[in-house]
Amino acid sequence: MIRSLAAALYLSSAIASPLLAQDVIRSKPSAQSVNDAAPTPRDVPYPGGTIRLEVDASDTTQRIFRVRETIPVASAGPLTLLMPEWLPGNHAPRGQIEKLTGVTFTANGQPVAWKRDPLNVYAFNLDVPQGATEVVAQFQFLSATQPNQGRVVVTPRMLNIQWESVSLYPAGYYTRQIPIQATVTYPAGWQAATALRGTKTGDKVAYETIDYEALQDSPVFAGRHFKPVDLGSNVTLNIVADDADELDYKPEQIARHRKLVAEAGALFGAYHFNHYDFLLAITDEMGGIGLEHHRSSENQVEPGYFKKWDSGEALLDRNLLPHEFTHSWDGKFRRPDLLWTPDFNVPMQDNLLWVYEGQTQFWGYVLGARSGLFTKAETLDAYAQIAAKLDTAVGREWRPMEDTTHDPIISARRPKGWASWQRSEDYYNEGLMIWLEADAIIAKATRGKKGLDDFAKAFFGIKPGDWGQVVYNRDEVVRTLNDIAPYDWAGFFQKYVDSPTKETPKGGFILGGYKLVYGDTPNAITKAAEGANKMVDQSFGIGAIVKNDGEISGVIWDSAAFKAGLAVGSKILAVNGDEFSGDVWKAAINAKAPIQIILKQDKYYRTLTLDYSGGLRYPRLEKTGEGEGSLDRLLKPRT
Repeated sequence: MIRSLAAALYLSSAIASPLLAQDVIRSKPSAQSVNDAAPTPRDVPYPGGTIRLEVDASDTTQRIFRVRETIPVASAGPLTLLMPEWLPGNHAPRGQIEKLTGVTFTANGQPVAWKRDPLNVYAFNLDVPQGATEVVAQFQFLSATQPNQGRVVVTPRMLNIQWESVSLYPAGYYTRQIPIQATVTYPAGWQAATALRGTKTGDKVAYETIDYEALQDSPVFAGRHFKPVDLGSNVTLNIVADDADELDYKPEQIARHRKLVAEAGALFGAYHFNHYDFLLAITDEMGGIGLEHHRSSENQVEPGYFKKWDSGEALLDRNLLPHEFTHSWDGKFRRPDLLWTPDFNVPMQDNLLWVYEGQTQFWGYVLGARSGLFTKAETLDAYAQIAAKLDTAVGREWRPMEDTTHDPIISARRPKGWASWQRSEDYYNEGLMIWLEADAIIAKATRGKKGLDDFAKAFFGIKPGDWGQVVYNRDEVVRTLNDIAPYDWAGFFQKYVDSPTKETPKGGFILGGYKLVYGDTPNAITKAAEGANKMVDQSFGIGAIVKNDGEISGVIWDSAAFKAGLAVGSKILAVNGDEFSGDVWKAAINAKAPIQIILKQDKYYRTLTLDYSGGLRYPRLEKTGEGEGSLDRLLKPRT
């Protein structure tokens, strides 16, 4: 009886703690307390005074920025200096700390030792000696010399200064409370553009004293070939280019850019800047960028932006400026409350990017149409392409759109093998589709008297001339929409933003007088994309994107291509016994019969059958009914 009871107790103990048997052979450390000593940002003036930042940007060969920064201090003792980590517009921790080198500090002419914070590698901790009134930091920023090191920002013909890469700031203060004055030495004979204003002496420009938050938000484009163009309303288009002939434009091309500025003013009812500088680089040497700032934007387009205006490649580039300009209102002036941070090392929360980026994407296409940068037909083609692409994102079955707002942090735009199942930053275009449906709902509820234009004025058009930030949350978005047209907007967002879905929202098409259909001929935008990327895009049908050399760059999850065993990176060598080419591939698909292919994957070869009979499928919008619908009215100019 005793023996049975002991056995029972042992058995119950083993069931309660199945790891007990392992405990006798494993050492078990205890966790130590973590001391995060970084000062919390306070909304008080930095007591040291104005930081002096000197940047030598004249090295266009080795592409090294050399920096001397003088940080005044109010007292001796601990000082933490930070390199910006969380970068506005990137929506993620993208500061390039690995390129910050040769770091030294001195005070009173003597070296000051520093130590990196192991819990925040962007933080440099040092101890200011008694009697010191300033600390001098010297370092280099080793900008990329090849694309595999990061985005190239210096070439022999142009450069891009992003202040977060060439400066440090004292921890413990809101960055808007830290005054700084920057001076830059440029390559001989170059001209520079930025939202900052300064005084030029030779090749050196001394910029106005401004707060560190505004400095970071005011990048520079400079170049050998440079031309500024006045667009009206204190807006300037600053063009730098690889070659001088890229600066030549026709009056009617600039007229459309001027109309973009006017249409934006009519839409929002107010400008939130004292001046605005488009920084436009026409280049295939400097790295690509489209990045918003409050009083400027960084924009890269391919050569031919003006010279090849009617080409497909130039067409694809013309959505960039309307999008980034819209951000001056949506994203910079009005900003989600948890995406705004007091400095550049407090983590951002991206949950409302479907407003910040999604509605900007919406207005970017609308303003492109209203300004004439896109025709109405081209805009409708873009909508068709966007909707069809989003419908291939079958990962929506498990991953709600709102969860994709975390993708800048999760994946940082790294390549994905199964993007349609993983999903990417779908809050851009799915956000557009959601807001397109919202516009149609408002138009229907008000018999065409109102639309999302009214939301834009009410939400983004407040406080004319204010270039600070006004934050918001989802409740305010819902409340503003209800003030314009009562509706279950909370339920609307719950359905499309928070929940898995079967397809992208298409109410903007249906209520707006159109429907998405498919045919065997690409529309203008799809044709331009295929040409620019040298590919055949049949993600809408057979489920594969194949480059003109046979390399597979995309496979849609659970499509015919997926079921046949195709994968990204494989290469199609032959189709139905013929050597692969784009035309051979399209002809085989359009034959609407099973396709025999020879495939190379790494060093292995396979012969397989692709069972598909749906033919070529390209999206377009088809008008339903007679007369003008809400989508037609949305795209009409306002000026």
